[in-house]
Amino acid sequence: MYYIRVEAEFAAAHRIVHYHGKCERFHGHNYKVRVWASGESLGEGGMLVDFGIVKAALRNLIDESLDHRDLNEVPVFEDDPSAERIAKFIYDRLRDALPKVPLSAVDVFETGASMARYVPDPADPRARP
Repeated sequence: MYYIRVEAEFAAAHRIVHYHGKCERFHGHNYKVRVWASGESLGEGGMLVDFGIVKAALRNLIDESLDHRDLNEVPVFEDDPSAERIAKFIYDRLRDALPKVPLSAVDVFETGASMARYVPDPADPRARP
């Protein structure tokens, strides 16, 4: 099995509305995102996926939807923009933007020590190997 990973960063603020603790207060993070693709065979040029294609799509998504935003104002998060929900949002949007790329996971780091990962259910017909 082959794996590739691309990374990007963005800054944003949020609060977790349906949580009782310090994360319910408005605060910000410098997020790091890692997008993974995996597959058993290589394509043209001996590559699983061209890094540049995935990096460009990720950068475009972040610039348009997440960077320097109040994430509570992004309707899909329904006032709870947790790292877990951000990871799934990124996965879903990239899957739609890159239908031929075998996406396998998205990691979202709020800090260097705190990360959430989204991996699609293998039974989902839209999931990649």
